[in-house]
Amino acid sequence: MIRMRTLAMTAACAAVLAACATVERPGAGVRVTAFAETTAVGTRNADAADDPAIWSGPETTLAGRRLNAFVAGTDKKAGLYIYDLTGAVLQFLPQGLLNNVDVATLPRDAGGWVILGASDRTPGREGITLFRFDARTGGEIEYWGRIATDIIEPYGFCMRQWRGQVHAVLIGKDGQARQLVLTEGADGTPAAREVRRFAVGSIAEGCAIDTTWGGLFISEETVGLWRYDLDPVSGDARTLVQAADGVRLTADVEGAAILNDMTGTYLIASSQGDSAFAVWRLHGRETEWVGRFAVHAGDGVDAVTGTDGLDAHGAFGPFGEGLVVVQDDVNPGGAQNFKYLHWGDVRRALGVADPAPR
Repeated sequence: MIRMRTLAMTAACAAVLAACATVERPGAGVRVTAFAETTAVGTRNADAADDPAIWSGPETTLAGRRLNAFVAGTDKKAGLYIYDLTGAVLQFLPQGLLNNVDVATLPRDAGGWVILGASDRTPGREGITLFRFDARTGGEIEYWGRIATDIIEPYGFCMRQWRGQVHAVLIGKDGQARQLVLTEGADGTPAAREVRRFAVGSIAEGCAIDTTWGGLFISEETVGLWRYDLDPVSGDARTLVQAADGVRLTADVEGAAILNDMTGTYLIASSQGDSAFAVWRLHGRETEWVGRFAVHAGDGVDAVTGTDGLDAHGAFGPFGEGLVVVQDDVNPGGAQNFKYLHWGDVRRALGVADPAPR
């Protein structure tokens, strides 16, 4: 009995090591490299870095630096980092167990604030933690307030301004989802009105909003990638964009992002199970498969493996073709961090032609 138990444990350990070996190298897909990476998050020897968000706007001053863009990234065991476009830390906001982050702008009648929201798993304050930044006057990103919800363990989060309102979607680890409209209350603190609740079905996290028509994409980790309508009247109606089939997407299906450029609108999802990324071109509610890419070592930056959250942004500032930021699970010599990719490199590697000159 002891010998059989020992053999079973040995086999189990071998299986785990084999799985890790598969995950901890880039998966199948066209090869691209990152051109920069962020300073590692402060929590070492743990699954900590989780999800990024990209903001761009008019030139402003943030933490004493002149810039027109920044990247926010969560350390889900400690708080929120703000990075510049080289990956250096501008600010750290120690606000607890923040999981996913996104950025939006309140309508001008509410002051035009840039706001950041994050799903908050901190016991006793589960919900959404909000930050704000006045890009017109500059300064620092500051804590704004919290929105309490009945989500037991907040995981996924996304928000965008759509039809003149900021819509936020919070998803729990159990797949329960709440859609809220965020506003500024009369006392200057954040307020929210729930406009929809639905159940994804099982553990879900990745979340992205397509404002070109009002689409909502959610990753159900072991099932696949779903498309909902952002309009609350659509209820829980949805369409499966892609199952976790082990070919295009390998469970867990994690981060999701939308990018608009001169060639179209794209949906990107992280295929964590085999360390790669899947890409579709969006035509309204229809999706067209483009292909997969994987981030290999190069240009002094290590490969991306076991990837979790991601964000993408069309052309701005020094990124004439757009920027993609992805989480990296294994960062040799340090804690987890985020990698920066030129979207143009990814698009051309996938065989999408440059836009025709005007």
